[in-house]
Amino acid sequence: MGNTDKFEMIANIYDTSERIQIAKVSSNAIREYLGDAKNKNAIDFGCGTGLVGMNLLNEFKSILFLDTSQNMINQIKQKISGSNIQNAATLCFDFEKNSLSNLHADYIFMAQVLLHIKDVELVLSRLYDILNVRGHLLIVDFNKNEEIISDMVHNGFEQEKLIDLMIKIGYRGIQSRTFYTGSKIFMGHDASLFIIDSQK
Repeated sequence: MGNTDKFEMIANIYDTSERIQIAKVSSNAIREYLGDAKNKNAIDFGCGTGLVGMNLLNEFKSILFLDTSQNMINQIKQKISGSNIQNAATLCFDFEKNSLSNLHADYIFMAQVLLHIKDVELVLSRLYDILNVRGHLLIVDFNKNEEIISDMVHNGFEQEKLIDLMIKIGYRGIQSRTFYTGSKIFMGHDASLFIIDSQK
């Protein structure tokens, strides 16, 4: 996945108060779309240090924390063992390079991950493949922001274009909304976050 090297370097200082706050807002938005998921398995895709997934552990039977950065995964392992959490596992893996046919989930959620992924269609297709039938993919990311110029990340997404791409892949029952606006939360710029819920 994009920018793995950068995340390897900042893993042990990643959990700032701003990131913790955004993760809380994001996990609350995801929670609204879950219904009763107590017997369901989830993947926190591009989990970083697990800030979003840790907030949602009580909502699922289990969560697999998946990231391309081994240092980020190590941070989560410490959290899991330190809190004696029983329903979490970790996996260091890059979906942009390979697919995993033996992995399956009822829910996949990704918060501010898509903007780091170069080939969005490829990754969303591979995630579609590992979703169980009627499983949900939930995406939290930034609305497009023309003020941001970067060769490291996408400058956000237009919800309609992203939804069109997801329909092309096979996702259905898609709904989206903007749920948060914050000051200087996207590369020093004011920005807003959207959530998309979709189903296989």
